Amino acid sequence: MRALVLAGVALLLAAPVRAQQAPAVQPDPDPWFGRDKALHFAASASIAVAAYGGTSLVTEDRPTRVVVSASVALGAGILKELWDLSGRGDASWRDLTWDVVGTTTGVLFAYALDWAIERLRKHQPATYSVTIR
Repeated sequence: MRALVLAGVALLLAAPVRAQQAPAVQPDPDPWFGRDKALHFAASASIAVAAYGGTSLVTEDRPTRVVVSASVALGAGILKELWDLSGRGDASWRDLTWDVVGTTTGVLFAYALDWAIERLRKHQPATYSVTIR
């Protein structure tokens, strides 16, 4: 009996091991960190900053500037995805996510710049003029 067990173990150890082939991994057609996502981020951030600056020419109210700039930038991103959804491109929730991240970054950058400029204006030394008669 012992001889049979040893023979069986020897056969198992001597049997060729067939490597299983891993299934072919297809590359993600819509990666989170692709060139396309960087373009969505940059475009949305740029639109948000430009809209904030444009709105600052019309109103001194910062909350209004924030709402307008965010609306314009997000609106552009949504319109782009709707355009893609109509068959003229590849619609993607990931693209829209990067539009939101870019919009948020652009609005925060513009707001911080606006705040810093306002602080600098308030802390400028007073200028005096002297009139000699």
